[in-house]
Amino acid sequence: QVQLVESGGGLVQPGGSLRLSCAASGRTFSTYAMGWFRQAPGEEREFVATISGSGAKTSYADSVKGRFTISRENAKNTVYLQMNSLKPEDTAAYYCAAVFTPSPLWVVSKTSGYRYWGQGTQVTVSS
Repeated sequence: QVQLVESGGGLVQPGGSLRLSCAASGRTFSTYAMGWFRQAPGEEREFVATISGSGAKTSYADSVKGRFTISRENAKNTVYLQMNSLKPEDTAAYYCAAVFTPSPLWVVSKTSGYRYWGQGTQVTVSS
């Protein structure tokens, strides 16, 4: 069982930055691919970014490429999402997700591919 707790959300002006954090329980964090997803009101949850267990591989949604960066610190059981040049359309609840992967190089970009989810943190981009 893995428990995930997100933090770092808030209100930011367009063009601003935020860094989200996701702290995971357990002793085998490096064996889990991690992902960030987001969900705006009335819309489906969508993929944002994913990182492999080793941190060597990442993948991003086209809408955030060049603006968002996913990273992880396995020694701290934590994954991050650095969000720069934020836009109003980035407003959503952001969720952290985890899934065990047999290879430390696997990334997972589908919502259905994840087993564990956090409760989410709200990001609002508005002037």
